[in-house]
Amino acid sequence: MQNKMKEPGTSSYESLQDEIRNIATPAIEVFKNIYQDRLYRVSFSVPEFSAICPKTSLPDYGKLLISYYPDEYCIELKSFKEYILFYRNIGIFQENAINRIKDDFVNATQPRKMQVHLDYNVRGGIITRVSLNYQAQA
Repeated sequence: MQNKMKEPGTSSYESLQDEIRNIATPAIEVFKNIYQDRLYRVSFSVPEFSAICPKTSLPDYGKLLISYYPDEYCIELKSFKEYILFYRNIGIFQENAINRIKDDFVNATQPRKMQVHLDYNVRGGIITRVSLNYQAQA
């Protein structure tokens, strides 16, 4: 019996995420930062973040942590909560979830900098943490 290996760069996951960058999400509202002359950090966590695995259609659960340094705008939390709840019905890979959240957050608030961590619960014996940092261009 011959062991068949896949060609490098091929996957049974191909095209499952093609629409993620263009999918319409709820708007993230902001308000004017009246202390933009100060450098301060805002942090919050979403301990019950969930999305759907696009391969198995099973839910992925985790804790989303965001810290950002506001510039002209601050995030309005109720709209951000509605935005986050949107992911409960979306099939999205873990790496794509954090990148899409970062892109939408930056587009809405234009922070000076931010850090995002998405700690997923154990699944198949593996715990995944996806992290990224963003720094505005000077």
